[in-house]
Amino acid sequence: MVEPIDLYWKCGLANPHTSHCLGSGQIMISCMGEPGGGGKGGFVLLDGETFEVVGNWEHPGEAAPFGYDFWYQPRHNVMISTEWGAPKALIHGFDPAHVKEGHYGSSLHVWDWTTHRKLQTLDLGEDGSRCPSDDEYCSFGTLWCCLMILLFPQKGDWAAEKVISVPSKKVEGWMLPEMPGLITDILISLDDRFLYFSNWLHGDIRQYDITDRRNPRLVGQVCCHHICLVLMLNREGSVMMQIDVDSDQGGLSVNENFLVDFGKEPDGPALAHELRYPGGDCTSDIWI
Repeated sequence: MVEPIDLYWKCGLANPHTSHCLGSGQIMISCMGEPGGGGKGGFVLLDGETFEVVGNWEHPGEAAPFGYDFWYQPRHNVMISTEWGAPKALIHGFDPAHVKEGHYGSSLHVWDWTTHRKLQTLDLGEDGSRCPSDDEYCSFGTLWCCLMILLFPQKGDWAAEKVISVPSKKVEGWMLPEMPGLITDILISLDDRFLYFSNWLHGDIRQYDITDRRNPRLVGQVCCHHICLVLMLNREGSVMMQIDVDSDQGGLSVNENFLVDFGKEPDGPALAHELRYPGGDCTSDIWI
């Protein structure tokens, strides 16, 4: 158990979000804000044996305005972090007015992995940022308003280029007349051929051929929202489904013989999120 007061007094941070194990044996956790609810994108280091708070990863005064997710690539000596929003705005649910009021971020941050210095900020405009991933040659970040950005080194700096756009859908009875896709979790296959992401609000999962980095092709798509809605009509709790993948030509399909129902947990319904394979998966290849 890591108490909030330890994060506050030792790091000046609150609202921890994403954790990764480092090659040094320490654990690094990104934070989304400060104790008062304002945005602050800093990083906490824990001792990998005792789980005691060691301190900040970033240098004093170099925390980003907002925090969210991060990923690092030691082979390129780089870390990319993204922004979401101030916890004081998020806690009450999404309000479009908060975007105009500046409570949501819109930048990617480039860090030197060795020195922990923030090298560059890439302002992505009104769309805002969500979460990064990595592969051998470049890093990807997904955006709030359904864009996929390709990041690449350019004469010592990093540049961003939009390569995937998911159009909004016209809807009725929602907070906005059009619903963005809200891309959430993304993965890249171990052979670097395919990109997968969850198009969360629209309820589908997508597979892109990224052999040509600047021209991804949608080669697989499966809708899961109707299945989940039927399962959740009579009780709360999440489910885990299996998506079968054609890893040669591309293509996705739901395995109708596999379902884990977290609504039937012994201690009550649970809301599961990310999962990892014990022996490693495509998030492990940063050390290969």
